Amino acid sequence: MAIEIGKIRNVGVVGHGGVGKTTLVEAMLFAAGAVTRLGRVDDGSTTTDFDPDEIKRKISINTSVAYGDWKGHRINLVDTPGYGDFIADARAGLRVVDAAVVVVDAVAGVQVQTEKVWKFATEYNLPRVVVVNRLDRERSDFFRTFESLGRRLKGRLVALHLLVGEESGFRGFVDLVKMTAVTVAGGKATEADIPGDLADRAKEYREKLVEAAAETDDELLSKYLEEGSLGEPEMLKALRAGIAEGKLVPVVCAAGSRSIAVHALLDLIVEALPSPADRGEVAGTDLKTKQAGVRTADAKAPVTALVFKTLSDPHIGKLSLFRVVSGTLRADSTLLNAGRGARERMGHVSWLQGKTQKNVETLGPGEIGVAQKLKETLTGDTLTEEAQPFELPRITRRRSRSRSSRRRAAMRTRSRPRWRGSPRRTRRSTTTSIPRRSSSWSRASAACTSRWSWSA
Repeated sequence: MAIEIGKIRNVGVVGHGGVGKTTLVEAMLFAAGAVTRLGRVDDGSTTTDFDPDEIKRKISINTSVAYGDWKGHRINLVDTPGYGDFIADARAGLRVVDAAVVVVDAVAGVQVQTEKVWKFATEYNLPRVVVVNRLDRERSDFFRTFESLGRRLKGRLVALHLLVGEESGFRGFVDLVKMTAVTVAGGKATEADIPGDLADRAKEYREKLVEAAAETDDELLSKYLEEGSLGEPEMLKALRAGIAEGKLVPVVCAAGSRSIAVHALLDLIVEALPSPADRGEVAGTDLKTKQAGVRTADAKAPVTALVFKTLSDPHIGKLSLFRVVSGTLRADSTLLNAGRGARERMGHVSWLQGKTQKNVETLGPGEIGVAQKLKETLTGDTLTEEAQPFELPRITRRRSRSRSSRRRAAMRTRSRPRWRGSPRRTRRSTTTSIPRRSSSWSRASAACTSRWSWSA
């Protein structure tokens, strides 16, 4: 039976490589009871890093999917790679989710790929949560990281947590909404009063949080300016609405390897991030009329699904990961590949828990599943009903080049032979004298440190 759409949360976990995304996903799955033991990246035992190359290199190479149930909601976690060579997978993964959890290292702060995935999330208009992870590491600093977030990322970022303890002594967080301290010991969370040394700072950040909540609504802002405060129910409602609409980006603490603040993160995902129904209609092309159209997240609408990842299993063969956008997709049904004009028999359809598949009879709108051995279908293709064909915009893979590769390309362009009749370049000497050398490397270095002018 398909899951009620309002109870689904599709979340992409993104960030720079090596910031602990997979470890955090594993901790969330363990907290939700989806796995019986807590896997470790170093042991190669995590749910979402199952490829032999991933286990060997201890990094994520492919986008993978896992799910857990939390407080009556289904949370689909799309764990994406963070290293530059595989960043296109992160972009494809963000295409099929409704919100993003951006993981940042508490030592390194905002890094290159953090900014890239942030731009991807902005491109798809996704609400975001920022997790400052690895706060139990040496030289970690929550406040320095929070400052770098505000300086390098666009958006209204507000702290929901303050850390209790530092580095190896990190043991919990201050909840700025409830104004209580939550500490974790032996895997159990305990609420207590805020420690005295954090009281003033907690009050300061609480005021900033209330102000940010008030600014999401004109009426609330007027009330806040008149009265100087907001009631907790009003503030909570404004915060949830602001986060779901992307007006606010909450920043929370965590240490995934020690499962600190993981329960609070799951609560935030369920309470504040949108369901597929909240995201509204999806635009595409009606292939019958050849005009623009939309599909709604309705179980009774025509089936439309987008394939966002293709994998190869050594025992099963080709696996196609997809998100159901509209309608109810049934096992053993036949759908049309809208872009290629090929009919595909779905056979078994399943939920995916890392590499483990659980067969289901139906998948409703908003659900993420996998199909086996689709002959013609590739990443970016749309599967749709043949009677009412509809195509979604394809997943594009942008090629990005590093600064060094762009420099090399520019140098190759400079070293090309001049065609007959092309303008002649004359070099003006710089203030620094560069001796001539016979090696090509020296000539290229000299070219980089000189200026060129064009003459006919």
